[in-house]
Amino acid sequence: MALDLHQFGDKLKRYRNQLQLTVANVAAGTGIAEVRIADIEAGKAAPTGDEVLIFADFYKCDYRFFISNERLAPFEQTENLYRRHGTEFSRDDRWRVQEFLFLCECEEFLIHSLQRSRSKFQYVPKGTYFKGHGELTAMSLRQHFHYEAEAVPSDIYKDFRQIGIHVFRRHLLNSNISGVMIRHPFAGPCVLVNYSEDIYRQRFTVAHEAAHAILDQEEFVVSFESARDDLVEIRANTFASRYLLPPELLKKIPVSKWGTGEIVQWASKLKVSTSALAIGLKESGLVNENVYRELVKVRVPADLKSDPELDNLSGRSLERKRSMLERGLSYFYVSLCFDALSQGIITNAKAAEMLLTTEDLLAELSDLFGVKLLIHE
Repeated sequence: MALDLHQFGDKLKRYRNQLQLTVANVAAGTGIAEVRIADIEAGKAAPTGDEVLIFADFYKCDYRFFISNERLAPFEQTENLYRRHGTEFSRDDRWRVQEFLFLCECEEFLIHSLQRSRSKFQYVPKGTYFKGHGELTAMSLRQHFHYEAEAVPSDIYKDFRQIGIHVFRRHLLNSNISGVMIRHPFAGPCVLVNYSEDIYRQRFTVAHEAAHAILDQEEFVVSFESARDDLVEIRANTFASRYLLPPELLKKIPVSKWGTGEIVQWASKLKVSTSALAIGLKESGLVNENVYRELVKVRVPADLKSDPELDNLSGRSLERKRSMLERGLSYFYVSLCFDALSQGIITNAKAAEMLLTTEDLLAELSDLFGVKLLIHE
């Protein structure tokens, strides 16, 4: 089937507009002349095979999306996302969302190619009691993972990945955005957590976004630091609170009188923000309104917090790995890339592309993340 030049050009132009790029920006990023890009976008010129691949690489999109009516990409979702929340996403943040969705699609491909197992989880809410939906879903998922009633989830990122949710952390310039959930047409539910948030807040955010992925049918949800008080947000907050801090756990904490020292100590142990713990205590009837108002103002000192993916690192290694995490490269994802490379599923060039780096830096990246590099071509 011949390539529909007008459809191809329209896709290029719409992606460019979504990312708030000029033709000059695209020319600088692709090496293709501005006049040539304008003609291709207008459907006046047919792209060469190399140009198709260059555009696909530039826009972080499968080239088959551009040349086929059947291959899907998160094109409509992001277009609708920016139509509704466009003022919240700068050009830089739109590009970060684009790379995040690219990583999700790569991760789905790698999990399938490496035949990694997942566990199916589904909860269908009944009735209109949204807060109850959050409570019951959290309890059901904890039972799914065989958590004891008083157990603290040790790695919630792993939990949600295990049930098919792609989880990435990425630094966004808009600090008012806590997280985003987008349903990728190929990869499924994808959760982006703003890495600029407090480390403990990120744990709550990923659980909040997972609730949207499990319970909502929306193609995307954007959660803000100044959260709305609608029923869908209340349900997601309730799920996150109950999953991280079930009432049975809170009632077992050996504290007779809650104060500044106690809230800091236990928030650190449970790896949650003091506000999340204070809300949990209040809703479980363990503190009154006055105590709650005092506790919610307290903050855990930065030196008491730790990120599990940055433990046992210092100096340059710490800073470099933090920089990689800010770009979305988790240990889980990086390990998938290097496992696929070692098994000959992907080439050096493809691994570098998936890791948002160059072939020359693959060995250095493998050392940084502590994974073994076995290169097959």
